[in-house]
Amino acid sequence: MTTTEATPDARELMYLLAVSEALAQLMRADESVFLAGEDVGAAGGVFGTFSGLFDEFGQRRVIDTPISEQAIVGLGVGAAVSGLRPVVDIMFMDFVLVAMDQIANQAAKLRYMFGGQAKVPLTITTSAGAGLSAAAQHSQSLEALLCHVPGLKVVYPATPYDMKGLLVSCVRDDNPTIVIMNKMLLGAVGPVPEELYETPLGEARIARSGSDITIVAVGRMVDEALTAAATLAGEGVECEVIDPRTLQPFDTETVVGSVRRTNHALVVHEAVRFGGIGAEIAAQIQEEAFDYLDAAVARIGAPFCPVPFSPALEQLYVPDAARIAEGVRGVLGMNPVVA
Repeated sequence: MTTTEATPDARELMYLLAVSEALAQLMRADESVFLAGEDVGAAGGVFGTFSGLFDEFGQRRVIDTPISEQAIVGLGVGAAVSGLRPVVDIMFMDFVLVAMDQIANQAAKLRYMFGGQAKVPLTITTSAGAGLSAAAQHSQSLEALLCHVPGLKVVYPATPYDMKGLLVSCVRDDNPTIVIMNKMLLGAVGPVPEELYETPLGEARIARSGSDITIVAVGRMVDEALTAAATLAGEGVECEVIDPRTLQPFDTETVVGSVRRTNHALVVHEAVRFGGIGAEIAAQIQEEAFDYLDAAVARIGAPFCPVPFSPALEQLYVPDAARIAEGVRGVLGMNPVVA
């Protein structure tokens, strides 16, 4: 079943429980699906994301691995090309860097190098973002690095509904996929159907309709953008908020179509502003909708420094609804843009 939005009567479920429910249903339906990673077994993952899977499927299909990201992804690549559908977890996104050879040079390239004869149905899950005072080595948002690698598909669910639907789509895809979970969204609650369904890869979601400016927000920033939009509505400004859902491949058509209606654009993400995915999105808007723009495309992101450990500094580091609202006012000429 393919569904594009939750029905009004759908039951409520936490973001992190949407992960375990999706995997449990996939594993029941397909014996080739298994999970591997650090502490994913009896512990259920460092954030409880995989709770209950070990009890139901046992250690043969829910595998606790050594602390070696290279080995974890290498296991996944080998299993995938052998006909299985592995889901491997990298506990913190920061540690995908340890396994970039396996991710970028093996998983991403194998199908191309074998002329399409090899399939690599590997799904990598990982947790990104700041907000837990986990400091510089456990709080990064590195999605732009992954989106730069041809052969990878990268999704960033912003709601429990899309967490389940995008994960299902990724596991069923015959190409390597990366599912980024934001740590501050794990406790978020929203409507999630009980049945197994897919959120199509490469299709953005218009989270709020508006006529004055398009805000493209990634991951956790979707909620912040919606909060900013509600504030700005009281000032007579109607914001259209777009949640890309899939960062690679990116739904340029939906974003450009929105900008052509609103004539203004602001892109916001939690990652460092310089070289972030927002730069690519802004470039695509400029290339495809330049004649429709009444102002330059603006970007909001984190400053160019490591994520601070201090809760007070970390709060200043991560963009929020107030900064987004200020950014919108700047684009519309109400005050200078806050980057």
